[in-house]
Order: sequence, then structure tokens, then C-alpha cells
Amino acid sequence: MSGVTSVDGPVGPPQPPAGAVPDAPAWPAGQVPPYPTPQPDRLTRFVVRLYERSPRWAVPLAALGCVAAGIGYALISDPTRSDPDAAPSCVLKLTTGLDCPGCGGTRALWYVVHGDIPAAARHHFVFVFALPFLAYLFVAWAGRQAFGWRLPELRFSGKVIGGFLAAWLAFSVLRNLPWAPFTTLYV
Repeated sequence: MSGVTSVDGPVGPPQPPAGAVPDAPAWPAGQVPPYPTPQPDRLTRFVVRLYERSPRWAVPLAALGCVAAGIGYALISDPTRSDPDAAPSCVLKLTTGLDCPGCGGTRALWYVVHGDIPAAARHHFVFVFALPFLAYLFVAWAGRQAFGWRLPELRFSGKVIGGFLAAWLAFSVLRNLPWAPFTTLYV
């Protein structure tokens, strides 16, 4: 290796090995090049400062507000009462005539809030099935964030999540088939 040497060893920057491209820096094995740390922009600094100053309960409260707004929308709009000749509000249903994977979810929520679980399941069975799990996951997360609660965690493997998504896909396809017994799933 060429370079200036002293009694203690080589002095100066490391030299590239023979046959290396002269413009490419050669760093010893295991050493990371000293790139400058990127500085956050003004918006990022503002958001981080806001996050650091906000109380622990602010994010769960905001999420609860969004859930309450969704329930409020379902209660005010009363999706169960619509004119039979009215155009559908769902773009997929309007363009294709097919029910989308979430079709009936707002009506199911309306029936759940009113305590009519069989009617809710009739409109969207998968939503009604998933609702207790989603509610528990939200309470566990919000309790941990806001109050430091340590509720038992629900841990779902990839196979369970994949099975749920496959069941949802099957439900979405079967509810659009025009033959009996699948026509009972049509909402």
C-alpha cells in the first residue's frame, strides 16, 4: 500500500487498492462513510415539536373523535332509508352494478348502533364479525397511549390475517353472484 508512513503506521487518507477506480473513495471494511446527517425541514420540525408538546391522550382522543364522526354520519344520514330508484352513492356500484367489498358497511354500522345485530350481519357479515376485535384493539391501544394501561395484546399471525382477507374476498365475490343462495347476500 502506498502512502506516507511513520513509525506508528500509515499516515493520511486510505489509498485505494491497485486497479480500483481512482474517483471512488475506498473505505476500510466495516467502516461507514461519514455522510452529514440530513437536517429536518421546517414542517418536520414543527410537527415533531407539536408531537413532543402534546399530551399523551391527544392522539387517542383525536382517533376517538374520528370514530364518533363516522358513527354520527351514519346516524344522521340514516342509510337504511333511501329511495329505491335513487342512484347509488358508491362509484363502483354506479359504474359496474356490483357491490364493493365494503358495501353495506354503513348500514351495518347503523344497525349495530341501534342494537339490531342480525340486520347488521345481513348487510355486512364480515364487518360485524370484525367489529369486536377492532374495538378491543382500539381500546388496548388508546388505553396504553393515554393512561399507560397494559391490556393483553391480541396477536394475529400472518396466516390468520391472510385467512381473514381471503374470507372477505370470498364474501365480496359471493355476494355479487346472481344465483340462489348467493342472492340472499345481495344488499
